[in-house]
Amino acid sequence: MGSIGTPPRAENGSANPNPATAACDGDRKPQSVDGYHASSNERTLESDVSKKRKSSILPLEVGTRVMCRWRDSKYHPVKVIERRRTHCGGPNDYEYYVHYTEFNRRLDEWVKLDQLDLDSVEAVVDEKVEDKVTSLKMTRHQKRKIDETHVEGHEELDAASLREHEEFTKVKNIATIELGRYEIETWYFSPFPPEYNDSLKLYFCEFCLNFMKRKEQLQRHMRKCDLKHPPGDEIYRSGTLSMFEEKHSEESYNLACILTLPPYQRKGYGKFLIAFSYELSKKEGKVGTPERPLSDLGLLSYRGYWTRVLLDILKKHKGNISIKELSDMTAIKAEDILTTLQSLELIQYRKGQHVICADPKVLDRHLKAAGRGGLDVDVSKLIWTPYKDQG
Repeated sequence: MGSIGTPPRAENGSANPNPATAACDGDRKPQSVDGYHASSNERTLESDVSKKRKSSILPLEVGTRVMCRWRDSKYHPVKVIERRRTHCGGPNDYEYYVHYTEFNRRLDEWVKLDQLDLDSVEAVVDEKVEDKVTSLKMTRHQKRKIDETHVEGHEELDAASLREHEEFTKVKNIATIELGRYEIETWYFSPFPPEYNDSLKLYFCEFCLNFMKRKEQLQRHMRKCDLKHPPGDEIYRSGTLSMFEEKHSEESYNLACILTLPPYQRKGYGKFLIAFSYELSKKEGKVGTPERPLSDLGLLSYRGYWTRVLLDILKKHKGNISIKELSDMTAIKAEDILTTLQSLELIQYRKGQHVICADPKVLDRHLKAAGRGGLDVDVSKLIWTPYKDQG
């Protein structure tokens, strides 16, 4: 059994000298103990410098760029959009509303100071200068895409009004809503009446969609609410799935808005709604198109539907087929067919007309990328009489 008090051996086999002796022993270098003290002092100094730097930059200014720990436990670059004091009120007692520069605005959120890596803080940059430098690096196509993204849905606003709108809506006013047994995170600002400004959470009736500030209010409301299905006429029922409608559009849109609430997403309902709207158009004997402008996710969903339907026909069809013929077969508007095929690089313009180039391998590749369709529409269970103009 070895002795606990046995001193460790040096590399040459002799016993290690006393650390204090080694420190005074001519040219002999200090051993590990003194070396440890030196690096510890350095670390202490670095820590003090870091603390002073961090305290000098707090609270963070709006516009600051920093790394932030997201829900995936990884750090991502963010920009501080707004800040607010917490109840304690000290210099570090702020929450920050941040935009994750890698992600869509819908993921903007309030974060606490401990989620931010203060060693990564960048000084606030003059946004006009930053925009000018960025625009020099961007291609004309990239800049046009960004401009379209900023303006989409607000084409009626001039530049000053658009800036005012963006400033007013930059911070989410409601963090979560409760709907039935689900609590749902919000994506964007919503123009609720002023009396709801201090409500981080709202409670919704899952039948009539009235909203309240407190759970007790919702419970009282639910005892009186007698609405148990959506407004309108039931025109489709298949198993547990029903569809209700009051359909008339001056602009001939076949679908005004798609909304699938988060608890029911990724189950094929959104794709079902799109497919169902085109079945209505077919029954009307008209072509259809969704109401514009489309959101980013809306365009993605429609582009997927158009791709699957059109390429499935092109795979089976022998010989040439025109865009007009595709439109008649699918009830998809000719402009939507054209833009879809152009985005897939399946169409060329030759001798004054569009020509569809349908290589089977290319079609298979695009179909695979478009993913699966949603729930099937059983047309035999559609009970609906198309709307007819009174005139």
